[in-house]
Amino acid sequence: MLQTTWDHRYASRTHQVGSSILSELLRLTEQPDIISFAGGLPAPSVFPVEQFQQACNCVLRTLGAQALQYSTTEGYPPLRQMIADMTERHYGLKVPASEIQVTSGSQQALDLVGRLFINRGDSVLVESPTYLGALQAWNAYGAQYVTVPVDEHGMRVDELEKALRAGPKLIYVLPSFQNPSGVTLSLERRKTLVEIADKYGVPIVEDDPYGRLRYEGEHLPPVFVLDRQMRGGQGGNVLYMSTFSKLLAPGLRLAWVIAPPEVIRRIVLIKQAADLHTASFNQIVAHEVGKSGFLDEHVKVIRATYKERRDVMLEAMDERFPPEVRYTRPAGGMFLWGIMPEAMDSAEVLARALEKKVAFVPGVAFHPDGSGKNTMRINFSFSAPDQIREGVSRMGVVLKELLHGK
Repeated sequence: MLQTTWDHRYASRTHQVGSSILSELLRLTEQPDIISFAGGLPAPSVFPVEQFQQACNCVLRTLGAQALQYSTTEGYPPLRQMIADMTERHYGLKVPASEIQVTSGSQQALDLVGRLFINRGDSVLVESPTYLGALQAWNAYGAQYVTVPVDEHGMRVDELEKALRAGPKLIYVLPSFQNPSGVTLSLERRKTLVEIADKYGVPIVEDDPYGRLRYEGEHLPPVFVLDRQMRGGQGGNVLYMSTFSKLLAPGLRLAWVIAPPEVIRRIVLIKQAADLHTASFNQIVAHEVGKSGFLDEHVKVIRATYKERRDVMLEAMDERFPPEVRYTRPAGGMFLWGIMPEAMDSAEVLARALEKKVAFVPGVAFHPDGSGKNTMRINFSFSAPDQIREGVSRMGVVLKELLHGK
């Protein structure tokens, strides 16, 4: 009997999909003796387990048949309305529930954007560095990338027009507490981004998983809010996505997209082909947990927990890292960004760090052009304060040894 030669049968687009350094690291860091700053993981201690237990019982008792049945592709109507109400409450913008699509996590939202907009060879304008998950999603569709650098105030919008002359199909941006760098796009730059994108007629994809996780300073309006305000609250040039993964729990796999009606209609069609609909049970339970105002109070708990961990990490870095290594000081989110001297390679630093049972993500993975070898993404939300202090101490030893040739 002949053995099937599978390699010759894979679709050509799969050749664009490579192994993710992040998934490899996460497998490694599942070892209990590793202190991991690698994953983008929320702290398990903030998961509202008791509320979910009560909500599950209530849903099964009162809406069991509906929760276990097929549902509409657009999403559970009360959950979509809850998202619309949240948007109006926090950002002062009234969005019809009909312009909201529930997805199976933000990663599916990114994939649906790729299916909808990207042909092989199309370019997407991204920040450098940018979110690895977006690159993974869009590489499968043959995307090319035009990059604009990031500084301590977010995307360098003074370089935006030059990049737009290359003709990108989309602009992808994470304005608040960016993954991986932790920096935030200033209000003035947000307005400039909206104006320049409108001038060139290039849509913006705004990814906002961390916007409500601010630990200091003033909250800033999302880019899509500024764009709609400019247009009198209607339509818009921005496709906005956010998630319950950082506000409730990532295991729910619940996120959403807000977009003009004609875009939502197209997303509905391609989502039907992908998975028919997001899990009914998860949506109804999330609505049950969030409908009474619990979510707003729970976010305060998350902010307090992560602020403490961020402060502990920055204090430990100030004490333990050599002065040649710089790092961002994020006002929110879950990550900070380390920048070593140009001659250093974060892959070598990681190899030595793993010997000391501590992990992070080398920054090159977040640069579509393969640059950034001297950078690293470091997560502060997952590990407890004592683990953070110990892990940073171990990393400090490694960095000093490599800098001083030991």
